[in-house]
Amino acid sequence: MSEISRIAYYLALIGGILLVIFGLLSLVGYAFTYLGPFISFGFAYFGIVAIICGIIAIIGARSATTIVWAIVLIVVGIIGGGLGGLLVILGGIVGLIVVITKKA
Repeated sequence: MSEISRIAYYLALIGGILLVIFGLLSLVGYAFTYLGPFISFGFAYFGIVAIICGIIAIIGARSATTIVWAIVLIVVGIIGGGLGGLLVILGGIVGLIVVITKKA
């Protein structure tokens, strides 16, 4: 594993962990606040989506240097959003760059 592909792995892994942590914190915050049925549902929805995206990013981080998983990581990072999503996007982009330069 080269240094650049290792950077892609670490970026996607740390981003996935942050997505899971922020999603869990969002769900805990949802449990203690009641701002109305629709506003609270928005917080819970973001928490669930962030947790799912984080788990996908953690699973896909190992394969960040394959073209399919690099694209999946970019899409998951966009959907997840926030700081964790940004790190997942960067990991996917770095993995995609490694794949493209390896083929050339």
